[in-house]
This record gives sequence, structure tokens and C-alpha cells, in this order.
Amino acid sequence: MAEQDIPDQDGCDEDDDAARFVYQIRHQTIYQYSLPVRLSHQVLHLTPRELPWQRCLSHNVNILPAPQVVRSYEDNFGNVIKAFSLDTDHTSLDVHADSWVELTSRGQPQAGMAWDEAAMLMSYHGGQSMPPGMLDASNFLFESSHVRIKREFIRYAAECFGPGMSVVDGVRALMLRIHEEFAFDPAATTVSTPVTEVFANRRGVCQDFAHLMLSCLRSIGLAARYVSGYLLTEPPPGQPRLIGADASHAWVSVYCPGPAGSEGVWIDADPTNGIFPDTSHITLGWGRDFLDISPLRGVLIGGGQQSMQVAVTVMPGEEARGLQLAI
Repeated sequence: MAEQDIPDQDGCDEDDDAARFVYQIRHQTIYQYSLPVRLSHQVLHLTPRELPWQRCLSHNVNILPAPQVVRSYEDNFGNVIKAFSLDTDHTSLDVHADSWVELTSRGQPQAGMAWDEAAMLMSYHGGQSMPPGMLDASNFLFESSHVRIKREFIRYAAECFGPGMSVVDGVRALMLRIHEEFAFDPAATTVSTPVTEVFANRRGVCQDFAHLMLSCLRSIGLAARYVSGYLLTEPPPGQPRLIGADASHAWVSVYCPGPAGSEGVWIDADPTNGIFPDTSHITLGWGRDFLDISPLRGVLIGGGQQSMQVAVTVMPGEEARGLQLAI
């Protein structure tokens, strides 16, 4: 991003005393192909969502080779998608997304409805109408490509969700249990590792832990979705931030219906770190599981063997501005 493209925050309302956190996110994906690719269709989920606590200040995507047209539209979950095609031979593909976002604190979730009451409200009742928010949440009650509904997940979750316990307290207990009992191990799984295998081996990465927590929540009747985004990580004391050393992150969001049929709330939970997300979690989008919201996916003709490199950097705004002005 050129210096003049750095978002200017001088227009913020000074009367608003809520703390604002501005971040720059750079996400670069490079594919190398052993043979020329003749035709490539690609879909990107790299645009940060607009949310009550999150504002996308700017978003640019640079693609090499450059496609003639990049289309933008929303998917069924309201995520912004960018899609493009390449119909000339190429042996590499470089997609570089540069985003600036502003976050304000959403606070810690408050205890509300009991989880078993929420599950009962979300269950199907013939002829019963649902409020729009609850109807939308019902899309996240069922199995999907990476999420299973099984008895072992019911038993695992049951130790965290006692009778009459609030949704928030149950989610906290399950999140902390996964955080404590599962080891973060990038070598233990791939993007296609079944969640049942993750559960048996007690090892994986953020994507695996999100799928596991979703399996537990949906198995006991709660609606929960997969959230894709980024997490600000801090370098060790006295050491500079490593450019490109971060990665995409994943967590879950659980629906808690409101009383007497009123609109409910979504509660985000990060089982990898054992925390409720706040001003260090940047949301790209959500879906039923990873396949609905993978950052880049597509189909191609040709290419032979391929390799992929991903570099992600999440940087506080002032640090990013200082670095760019020093160049």
C-alpha cells in the first residue's frame, strides 16, 4: 500500500471515548505450478466484515497475473466474495490482500438463557414460526463437511453443560476444556483430517479445534458457526515483529436466543487460546465450517504439481504507519 493510501483517522469523533484499535492486515498467497495452467477460476474470502464492533477502513487485492475482471458479491452468509478467472497460460499465481480495520471492544459476554432452554427453542417444532435471527441461526444446527454430530461429542460436552447452566457459562467451560486438553501441533493434521481423528489424538491447529467445538455444540442442539479471521500476536520482548510470520485464525460463534422470542446474540469463543475474542480478533467471515469460508479456493485446468506459500502479517496501525514512513 502506498503511503498516501494509509487510512486517515483524524475524522473520528473525539467525543466517542470508546477505545479504538486500528490494524493493518497483509495476507499473501503464492501458488507455483510445475506446468502451465490454462484456465483458473478462483474465489477469495479475504474482505473483513462490517460488524457493530468492526469497521473495514480500506481493502485492496492485487493479483498477478492480473485478471481482466474481478467480481464482488455476497454469499449466503453475507460474506463478501471476490471472484476472478484467468484464461491465459501461467505458472504462478500471487494474491496479495491489504486491509485496514478499526475495532472497538465488544466486552465480555454476559450470562443469559440456560443452554438446555436455548436448545429446546432451536429444535424443530412443526408449524412453529421463528424470529428472523433464530431462523438464520438454524442453518448452523446440522452436520457439515467438517462437523459431525455424534454421541462421543455429546458425552464430551455434557461435562461442561450442566442442567440449567447458562449458554455463556457452558461455552466458557467447553472452550477452556478443549484449550487445556488438546495440544497445538501443526504437524498433526491437514485440512482434510476428520474431526473424529482430531478428537481421538488430542492434537491439531485452530481449524481443528474450531471444528471440534462446533461438533460438540451442534451435537447438544446449539447453533454454532465457524469464524475465519486473524489474531494479533505480539513478538517476544525486545524483538521486532516478523513480517509474514502470522497466519489465518479460526474460532467459533454460538447463538443464544433472546427471551420470549426476541432476537438473540452470537457469542464468539476461541478454543485455541481459551478466550472470548475482543479487540485482538479480526473477523473475515463465517460459515458452517472451513469449506464455506476458506481464504482462497478454486479450480484449474493444467498446472501439474503445485506448491503454496502463505504469509500473513497483522500489525497495529501506528506501527504499520511508522514502518512505511521509514521506508
